[in-house]
Amino acid sequence: MKNLRRDRPPMLQQDPSESRTLGADLRALRKARGLTLAAVAARLGRSVGWLSQVERDLSEPSISDLRQVAEVLGVPMSLLFGHASAPAQEQGYVVRAGARRPMGSGEEGLIEELLSPDLTDDFEVIHSTFKPHSRMQRPAQRPTQEVGYVLSGQLDLSIGGRCFTLGPGDSFRFRGETYSWANPYDTPCVAIWVIAPPVY
Repeated sequence: MKNLRRDRPPMLQQDPSESRTLGADLRALRKARGLTLAAVAARLGRSVGWLSQVERDLSEPSISDLRQVAEVLGVPMSLLFGHASAPAQEQGYVVRAGARRPMGSGEEGLIEELLSPDLTDDFEVIHSTFKPHSRMQRPAQRPTQEVGYVLSGQLDLSIGGRCFTLGPGDSFRFRGETYSWANPYDTPCVAIWVIAPPVY
């Protein structure tokens, strides 16, 4: 009998360079928001084909295009410009302290920076600085699992109606509950925040 077994080629590991693109991040952000290509394209007034090409890095959006995309996805423009800041050999692997991508608006006194190389993982890691005497304007709820670790300062955190005061070395978790934070103290609070799936 002939040996019917066929040798299969070894599975190739994905090269991080293939997933650290603007298009990949846009696709991850869109999917995290539960939006289809058609829905986002309609809001942008563009074709599904155009948006699909942008997500596959076959078409380069203009600055005005990116401004519209950022608005639809609810992210700051600066988040979409971090791909060229790292040396080619470090992209997808290393994020230098001075090259973190800013996230969020900072309006409530919360300064957030992306520690993950990009948004294509099942989670994102955020460096959060809560300014003294700042607070979340209103409680929020999102379909995520989140874990945080306080590096310095103190933070008042409400999770599902339960209130906690956290200090250096303390950690926390919430999974879809309503939450809010406040830093009524005289010093900044710095925390590392892990969110799954990515929301920025």
